[in-house]
Amino acid sequence: MSHPEAPFPSEPLLFCRYDYEEVESEGANKMMKDLEAVMFDRSFIGQKLAVGDKVYTVEKADNFEYSDPVDGSISRNQGLRLIFTDGSRIIFRLSGTGSAGATIRLYIDSYEKDAPKIYQDPQVNPLVRWLGFPLC
Repeated sequence: MSHPEAPFPSEPLLFCRYDYEEVESEGANKMMKDLEAVMFDRSFIGQKLAVGDKVYTVEKADNFEYSDPVDGSISRNQGLRLIFTDGSRIIFRLSGTGSAGATIRLYIDSYEKDAPKIYQDPQVNPLVRWLGFPLC
């Protein structure tokens, strides 16, 4: 599945993906509902998130949908997406909430004007640091 649409600036991309498997389903669903409540509050749009020397401004928060380019079908509620004014984004996806537990996937895209920085350890991605906990 391709990533949700977002503006793509000319700067290089720092990309991270984290998969949390066999998470307790009830807790995973609650986390997503709590995130959605914060993200969909009207005051959240325009918020500035500062990490080191970078400042990200929230441009859009939604539960994205995927439109299949071949058959035109639409799959709704594919994940919670934060898009920042520079095109950076954080996406939370929840799947497999059956009896064996859930999987939470976290995608973090951050645009960087300093091209050599894209070869750094993904843990130094400012948006990873903003989340405030070790991811590996």
